[in-house]
Amino acid sequence: MQQKLKIAIQKSGRLYEDSVKLLKDCGIEVKNGINKLKTEAENFPLEIYFLRDDDIPQYVEDGVADIGIVGENVMYEKNKKAFIVEELGFGKCRLSIAVGRKDDYTGVGFLQGKRIATSYPILVEKFLSEKGISAEIHEISGSVEIAPGIGLADAIVDLVSSGSTLFMNGLKEVETVLKSQAVLIRNEKLGAEQLQLLDRFLFRIRAVKKAKNNKYVLLNAPNNKLQEIIALLPGMKSPTVLPLAEPGWSSVHSVLSEDRFWDIIEQLKDAGAQGILVIPIEKMII
Repeated sequence: MQQKLKIAIQKSGRLYEDSVKLLKDCGIEVKNGINKLKTEAENFPLEIYFLRDDDIPQYVEDGVADIGIVGENVMYEKNKKAFIVEELGFGKCRLSIAVGRKDDYTGVGFLQGKRIATSYPILVEKFLSEKGISAEIHEISGSVEIAPGIGLADAIVDLVSSGSTLFMNGLKEVETVLKSQAVLIRNEKLGAEQLQLLDRFLFRIRAVKKAKNNKYVLLNAPNNKLQEIIALLPGMKSPTVLPLAEPGWSSVHSVLSEDRFWDIIEQLKDAGAQGILVIPIEKMII
C-alpha cells in the first residue's frame, strides 16, 4: 500500500477556503469536504482530515495527522509539540488589545489590575508577564467584543482584521499582541517516507507562493536605452532580450517582485520603456 501524507485543515471558518485553494493551486485535486471528516486527494498521496481549528495542533502532536494548516494564533495558544515548517501568506490578522473608545489609554500600564476578556489566555498571560503587568484574565469563547459593554471586562484581546467589529461595539485597538497568518505545522517525529512526501508538498507550495509574489513583465525598449533599462530588471538571473522587427528596438522580458513592482515600473517608463505588459505567474520554479 502506498504511504500517504496526512494533513489536517479547518472543516469550516476563515482558513477553510484558502486551505483548499492552496491544495488546488498545488495541483492536488480534493473532493468536496463539506460534511466529511476525511477524504483523499485524487492525484497526490495525501489524506485530508477536516477538523476544528483548535483541535489541529493536538492531532498533529499525537501523530493522527502528519501536518496541518492552522493560524499562528492557535498554534501558539495551544502550545503543542509541533513546529512550523512554512508560513503560507493567507489568513493574516492580528491578536490585539482593545479598550473602550472613551478610555484614556496611555500605554500598557493602563491594564494594571484590569479585567481582560479573551479566548487566548496563554498568549495574553505571556504578553502581560513580559510587560510586567498583573491583570485578571477572563477566558471566554465567542463574542469577546461585547464583554466591556456588559460589564464583564475593562478590555479585550481578540483577533482583528479590519477593526469594524471593534468600532461597532464602542472599542478601539490599542496594542498588538501577535501578528498571525496561516502556517503549515508538522509532527516532530515523521518517518522517512512522510518527510519525503512533505518535501514534495513543500516544493509545490513554495512554487505557488513565489508566483503570487512576482509578476512577469514584457516591454519594448529603444536600443540606446537598453542597458539602463536592463539595470532596473534583474529578473531571476538576468532579463531576456530579443530584437524586434523594427530596427533600433528590443523586447525585454523579466520578473518583478510584488513589493517593488510600482516603483520599478515608474523608473522603466522614465528610462524610455514602452508597451509594458504585466502578466500574472501561475507557478514559479527556481
